[in-house]
Amino acid sequence: MTDTKHHRKIQSFVKRSGRLSKGQSLGLNELWADYGINVDKTLLNFEEVFGNQSEVTLEVGFGNGDSLLEMAIHEPGQNFLGIEVYEAGVGRLVNEASKKSINNLRVIKEDAVEVLENNIPDGSISNFQLFFPDPWHKKRHHKRRIVQKSFLDLLSRKLIDDGMVHVATDWEEYAEHIMEALESHPHFKNCAGDHMYSERPQYRPLTKFENRGQKLGHGVWDIIFTKTRGS
Repeated sequence: MTDTKHHRKIQSFVKRSGRLSKGQSLGLNELWADYGINVDKTLLNFEEVFGNQSEVTLEVGFGNGDSLLEMAIHEPGQNFLGIEVYEAGVGRLVNEASKKSINNLRVIKEDAVEVLENNIPDGSISNFQLFFPDPWHKKRHHKRRIVQKSFLDLLSRKLIDDGMVHVATDWEEYAEHIMEALESHPHFKNCAGDHMYSERPQYRPLTKFENRGQKLGHGVWDIIFTKTRGS
């Protein structure tokens, strides 16, 4: 007998849904054509997507989009692509970007791993950002963490030589996991030196959540690596 069972792909996220505000619905519907990208199985052409040849920063899991929007505002010569499955966050970011007439920001509402595999050309991303990903803190859930060797293998193909990987987390144990995963990977080098965390760069905005946590004495760990040349 043929085994017809399919192995379900392990996801690093929980797709939340709920009632959308008027602004969020506006972003997901009427404004989507201006900022949203509907992907299929074809590779994106970033020069066509953004209308220029500027470098592309990719952020996965941008939440409500506040920090990504702020970065796009402050770096008009840089292109920003955000991937998020949370509809309220996607709608909010698109709506806010439209209010501020931002033209260097695009959004994809899909599974980031699938987008990287199917739609992002190799050697096309200059910077990769992952800020405060779900830590999946229970040991039995660690397999759901997005930062794993297989993901770093994929990411290393999409980055340009000397491309940057920047991860920030407020879970120390997850920070240690990320540090170990990146340092053990042959294609990445720690910008701060072996086993060292980086200071928060000025370009990464301080979120309301993070600011509140700092007042309570909570730590945040920034981990910044570059892709080594020729890897």
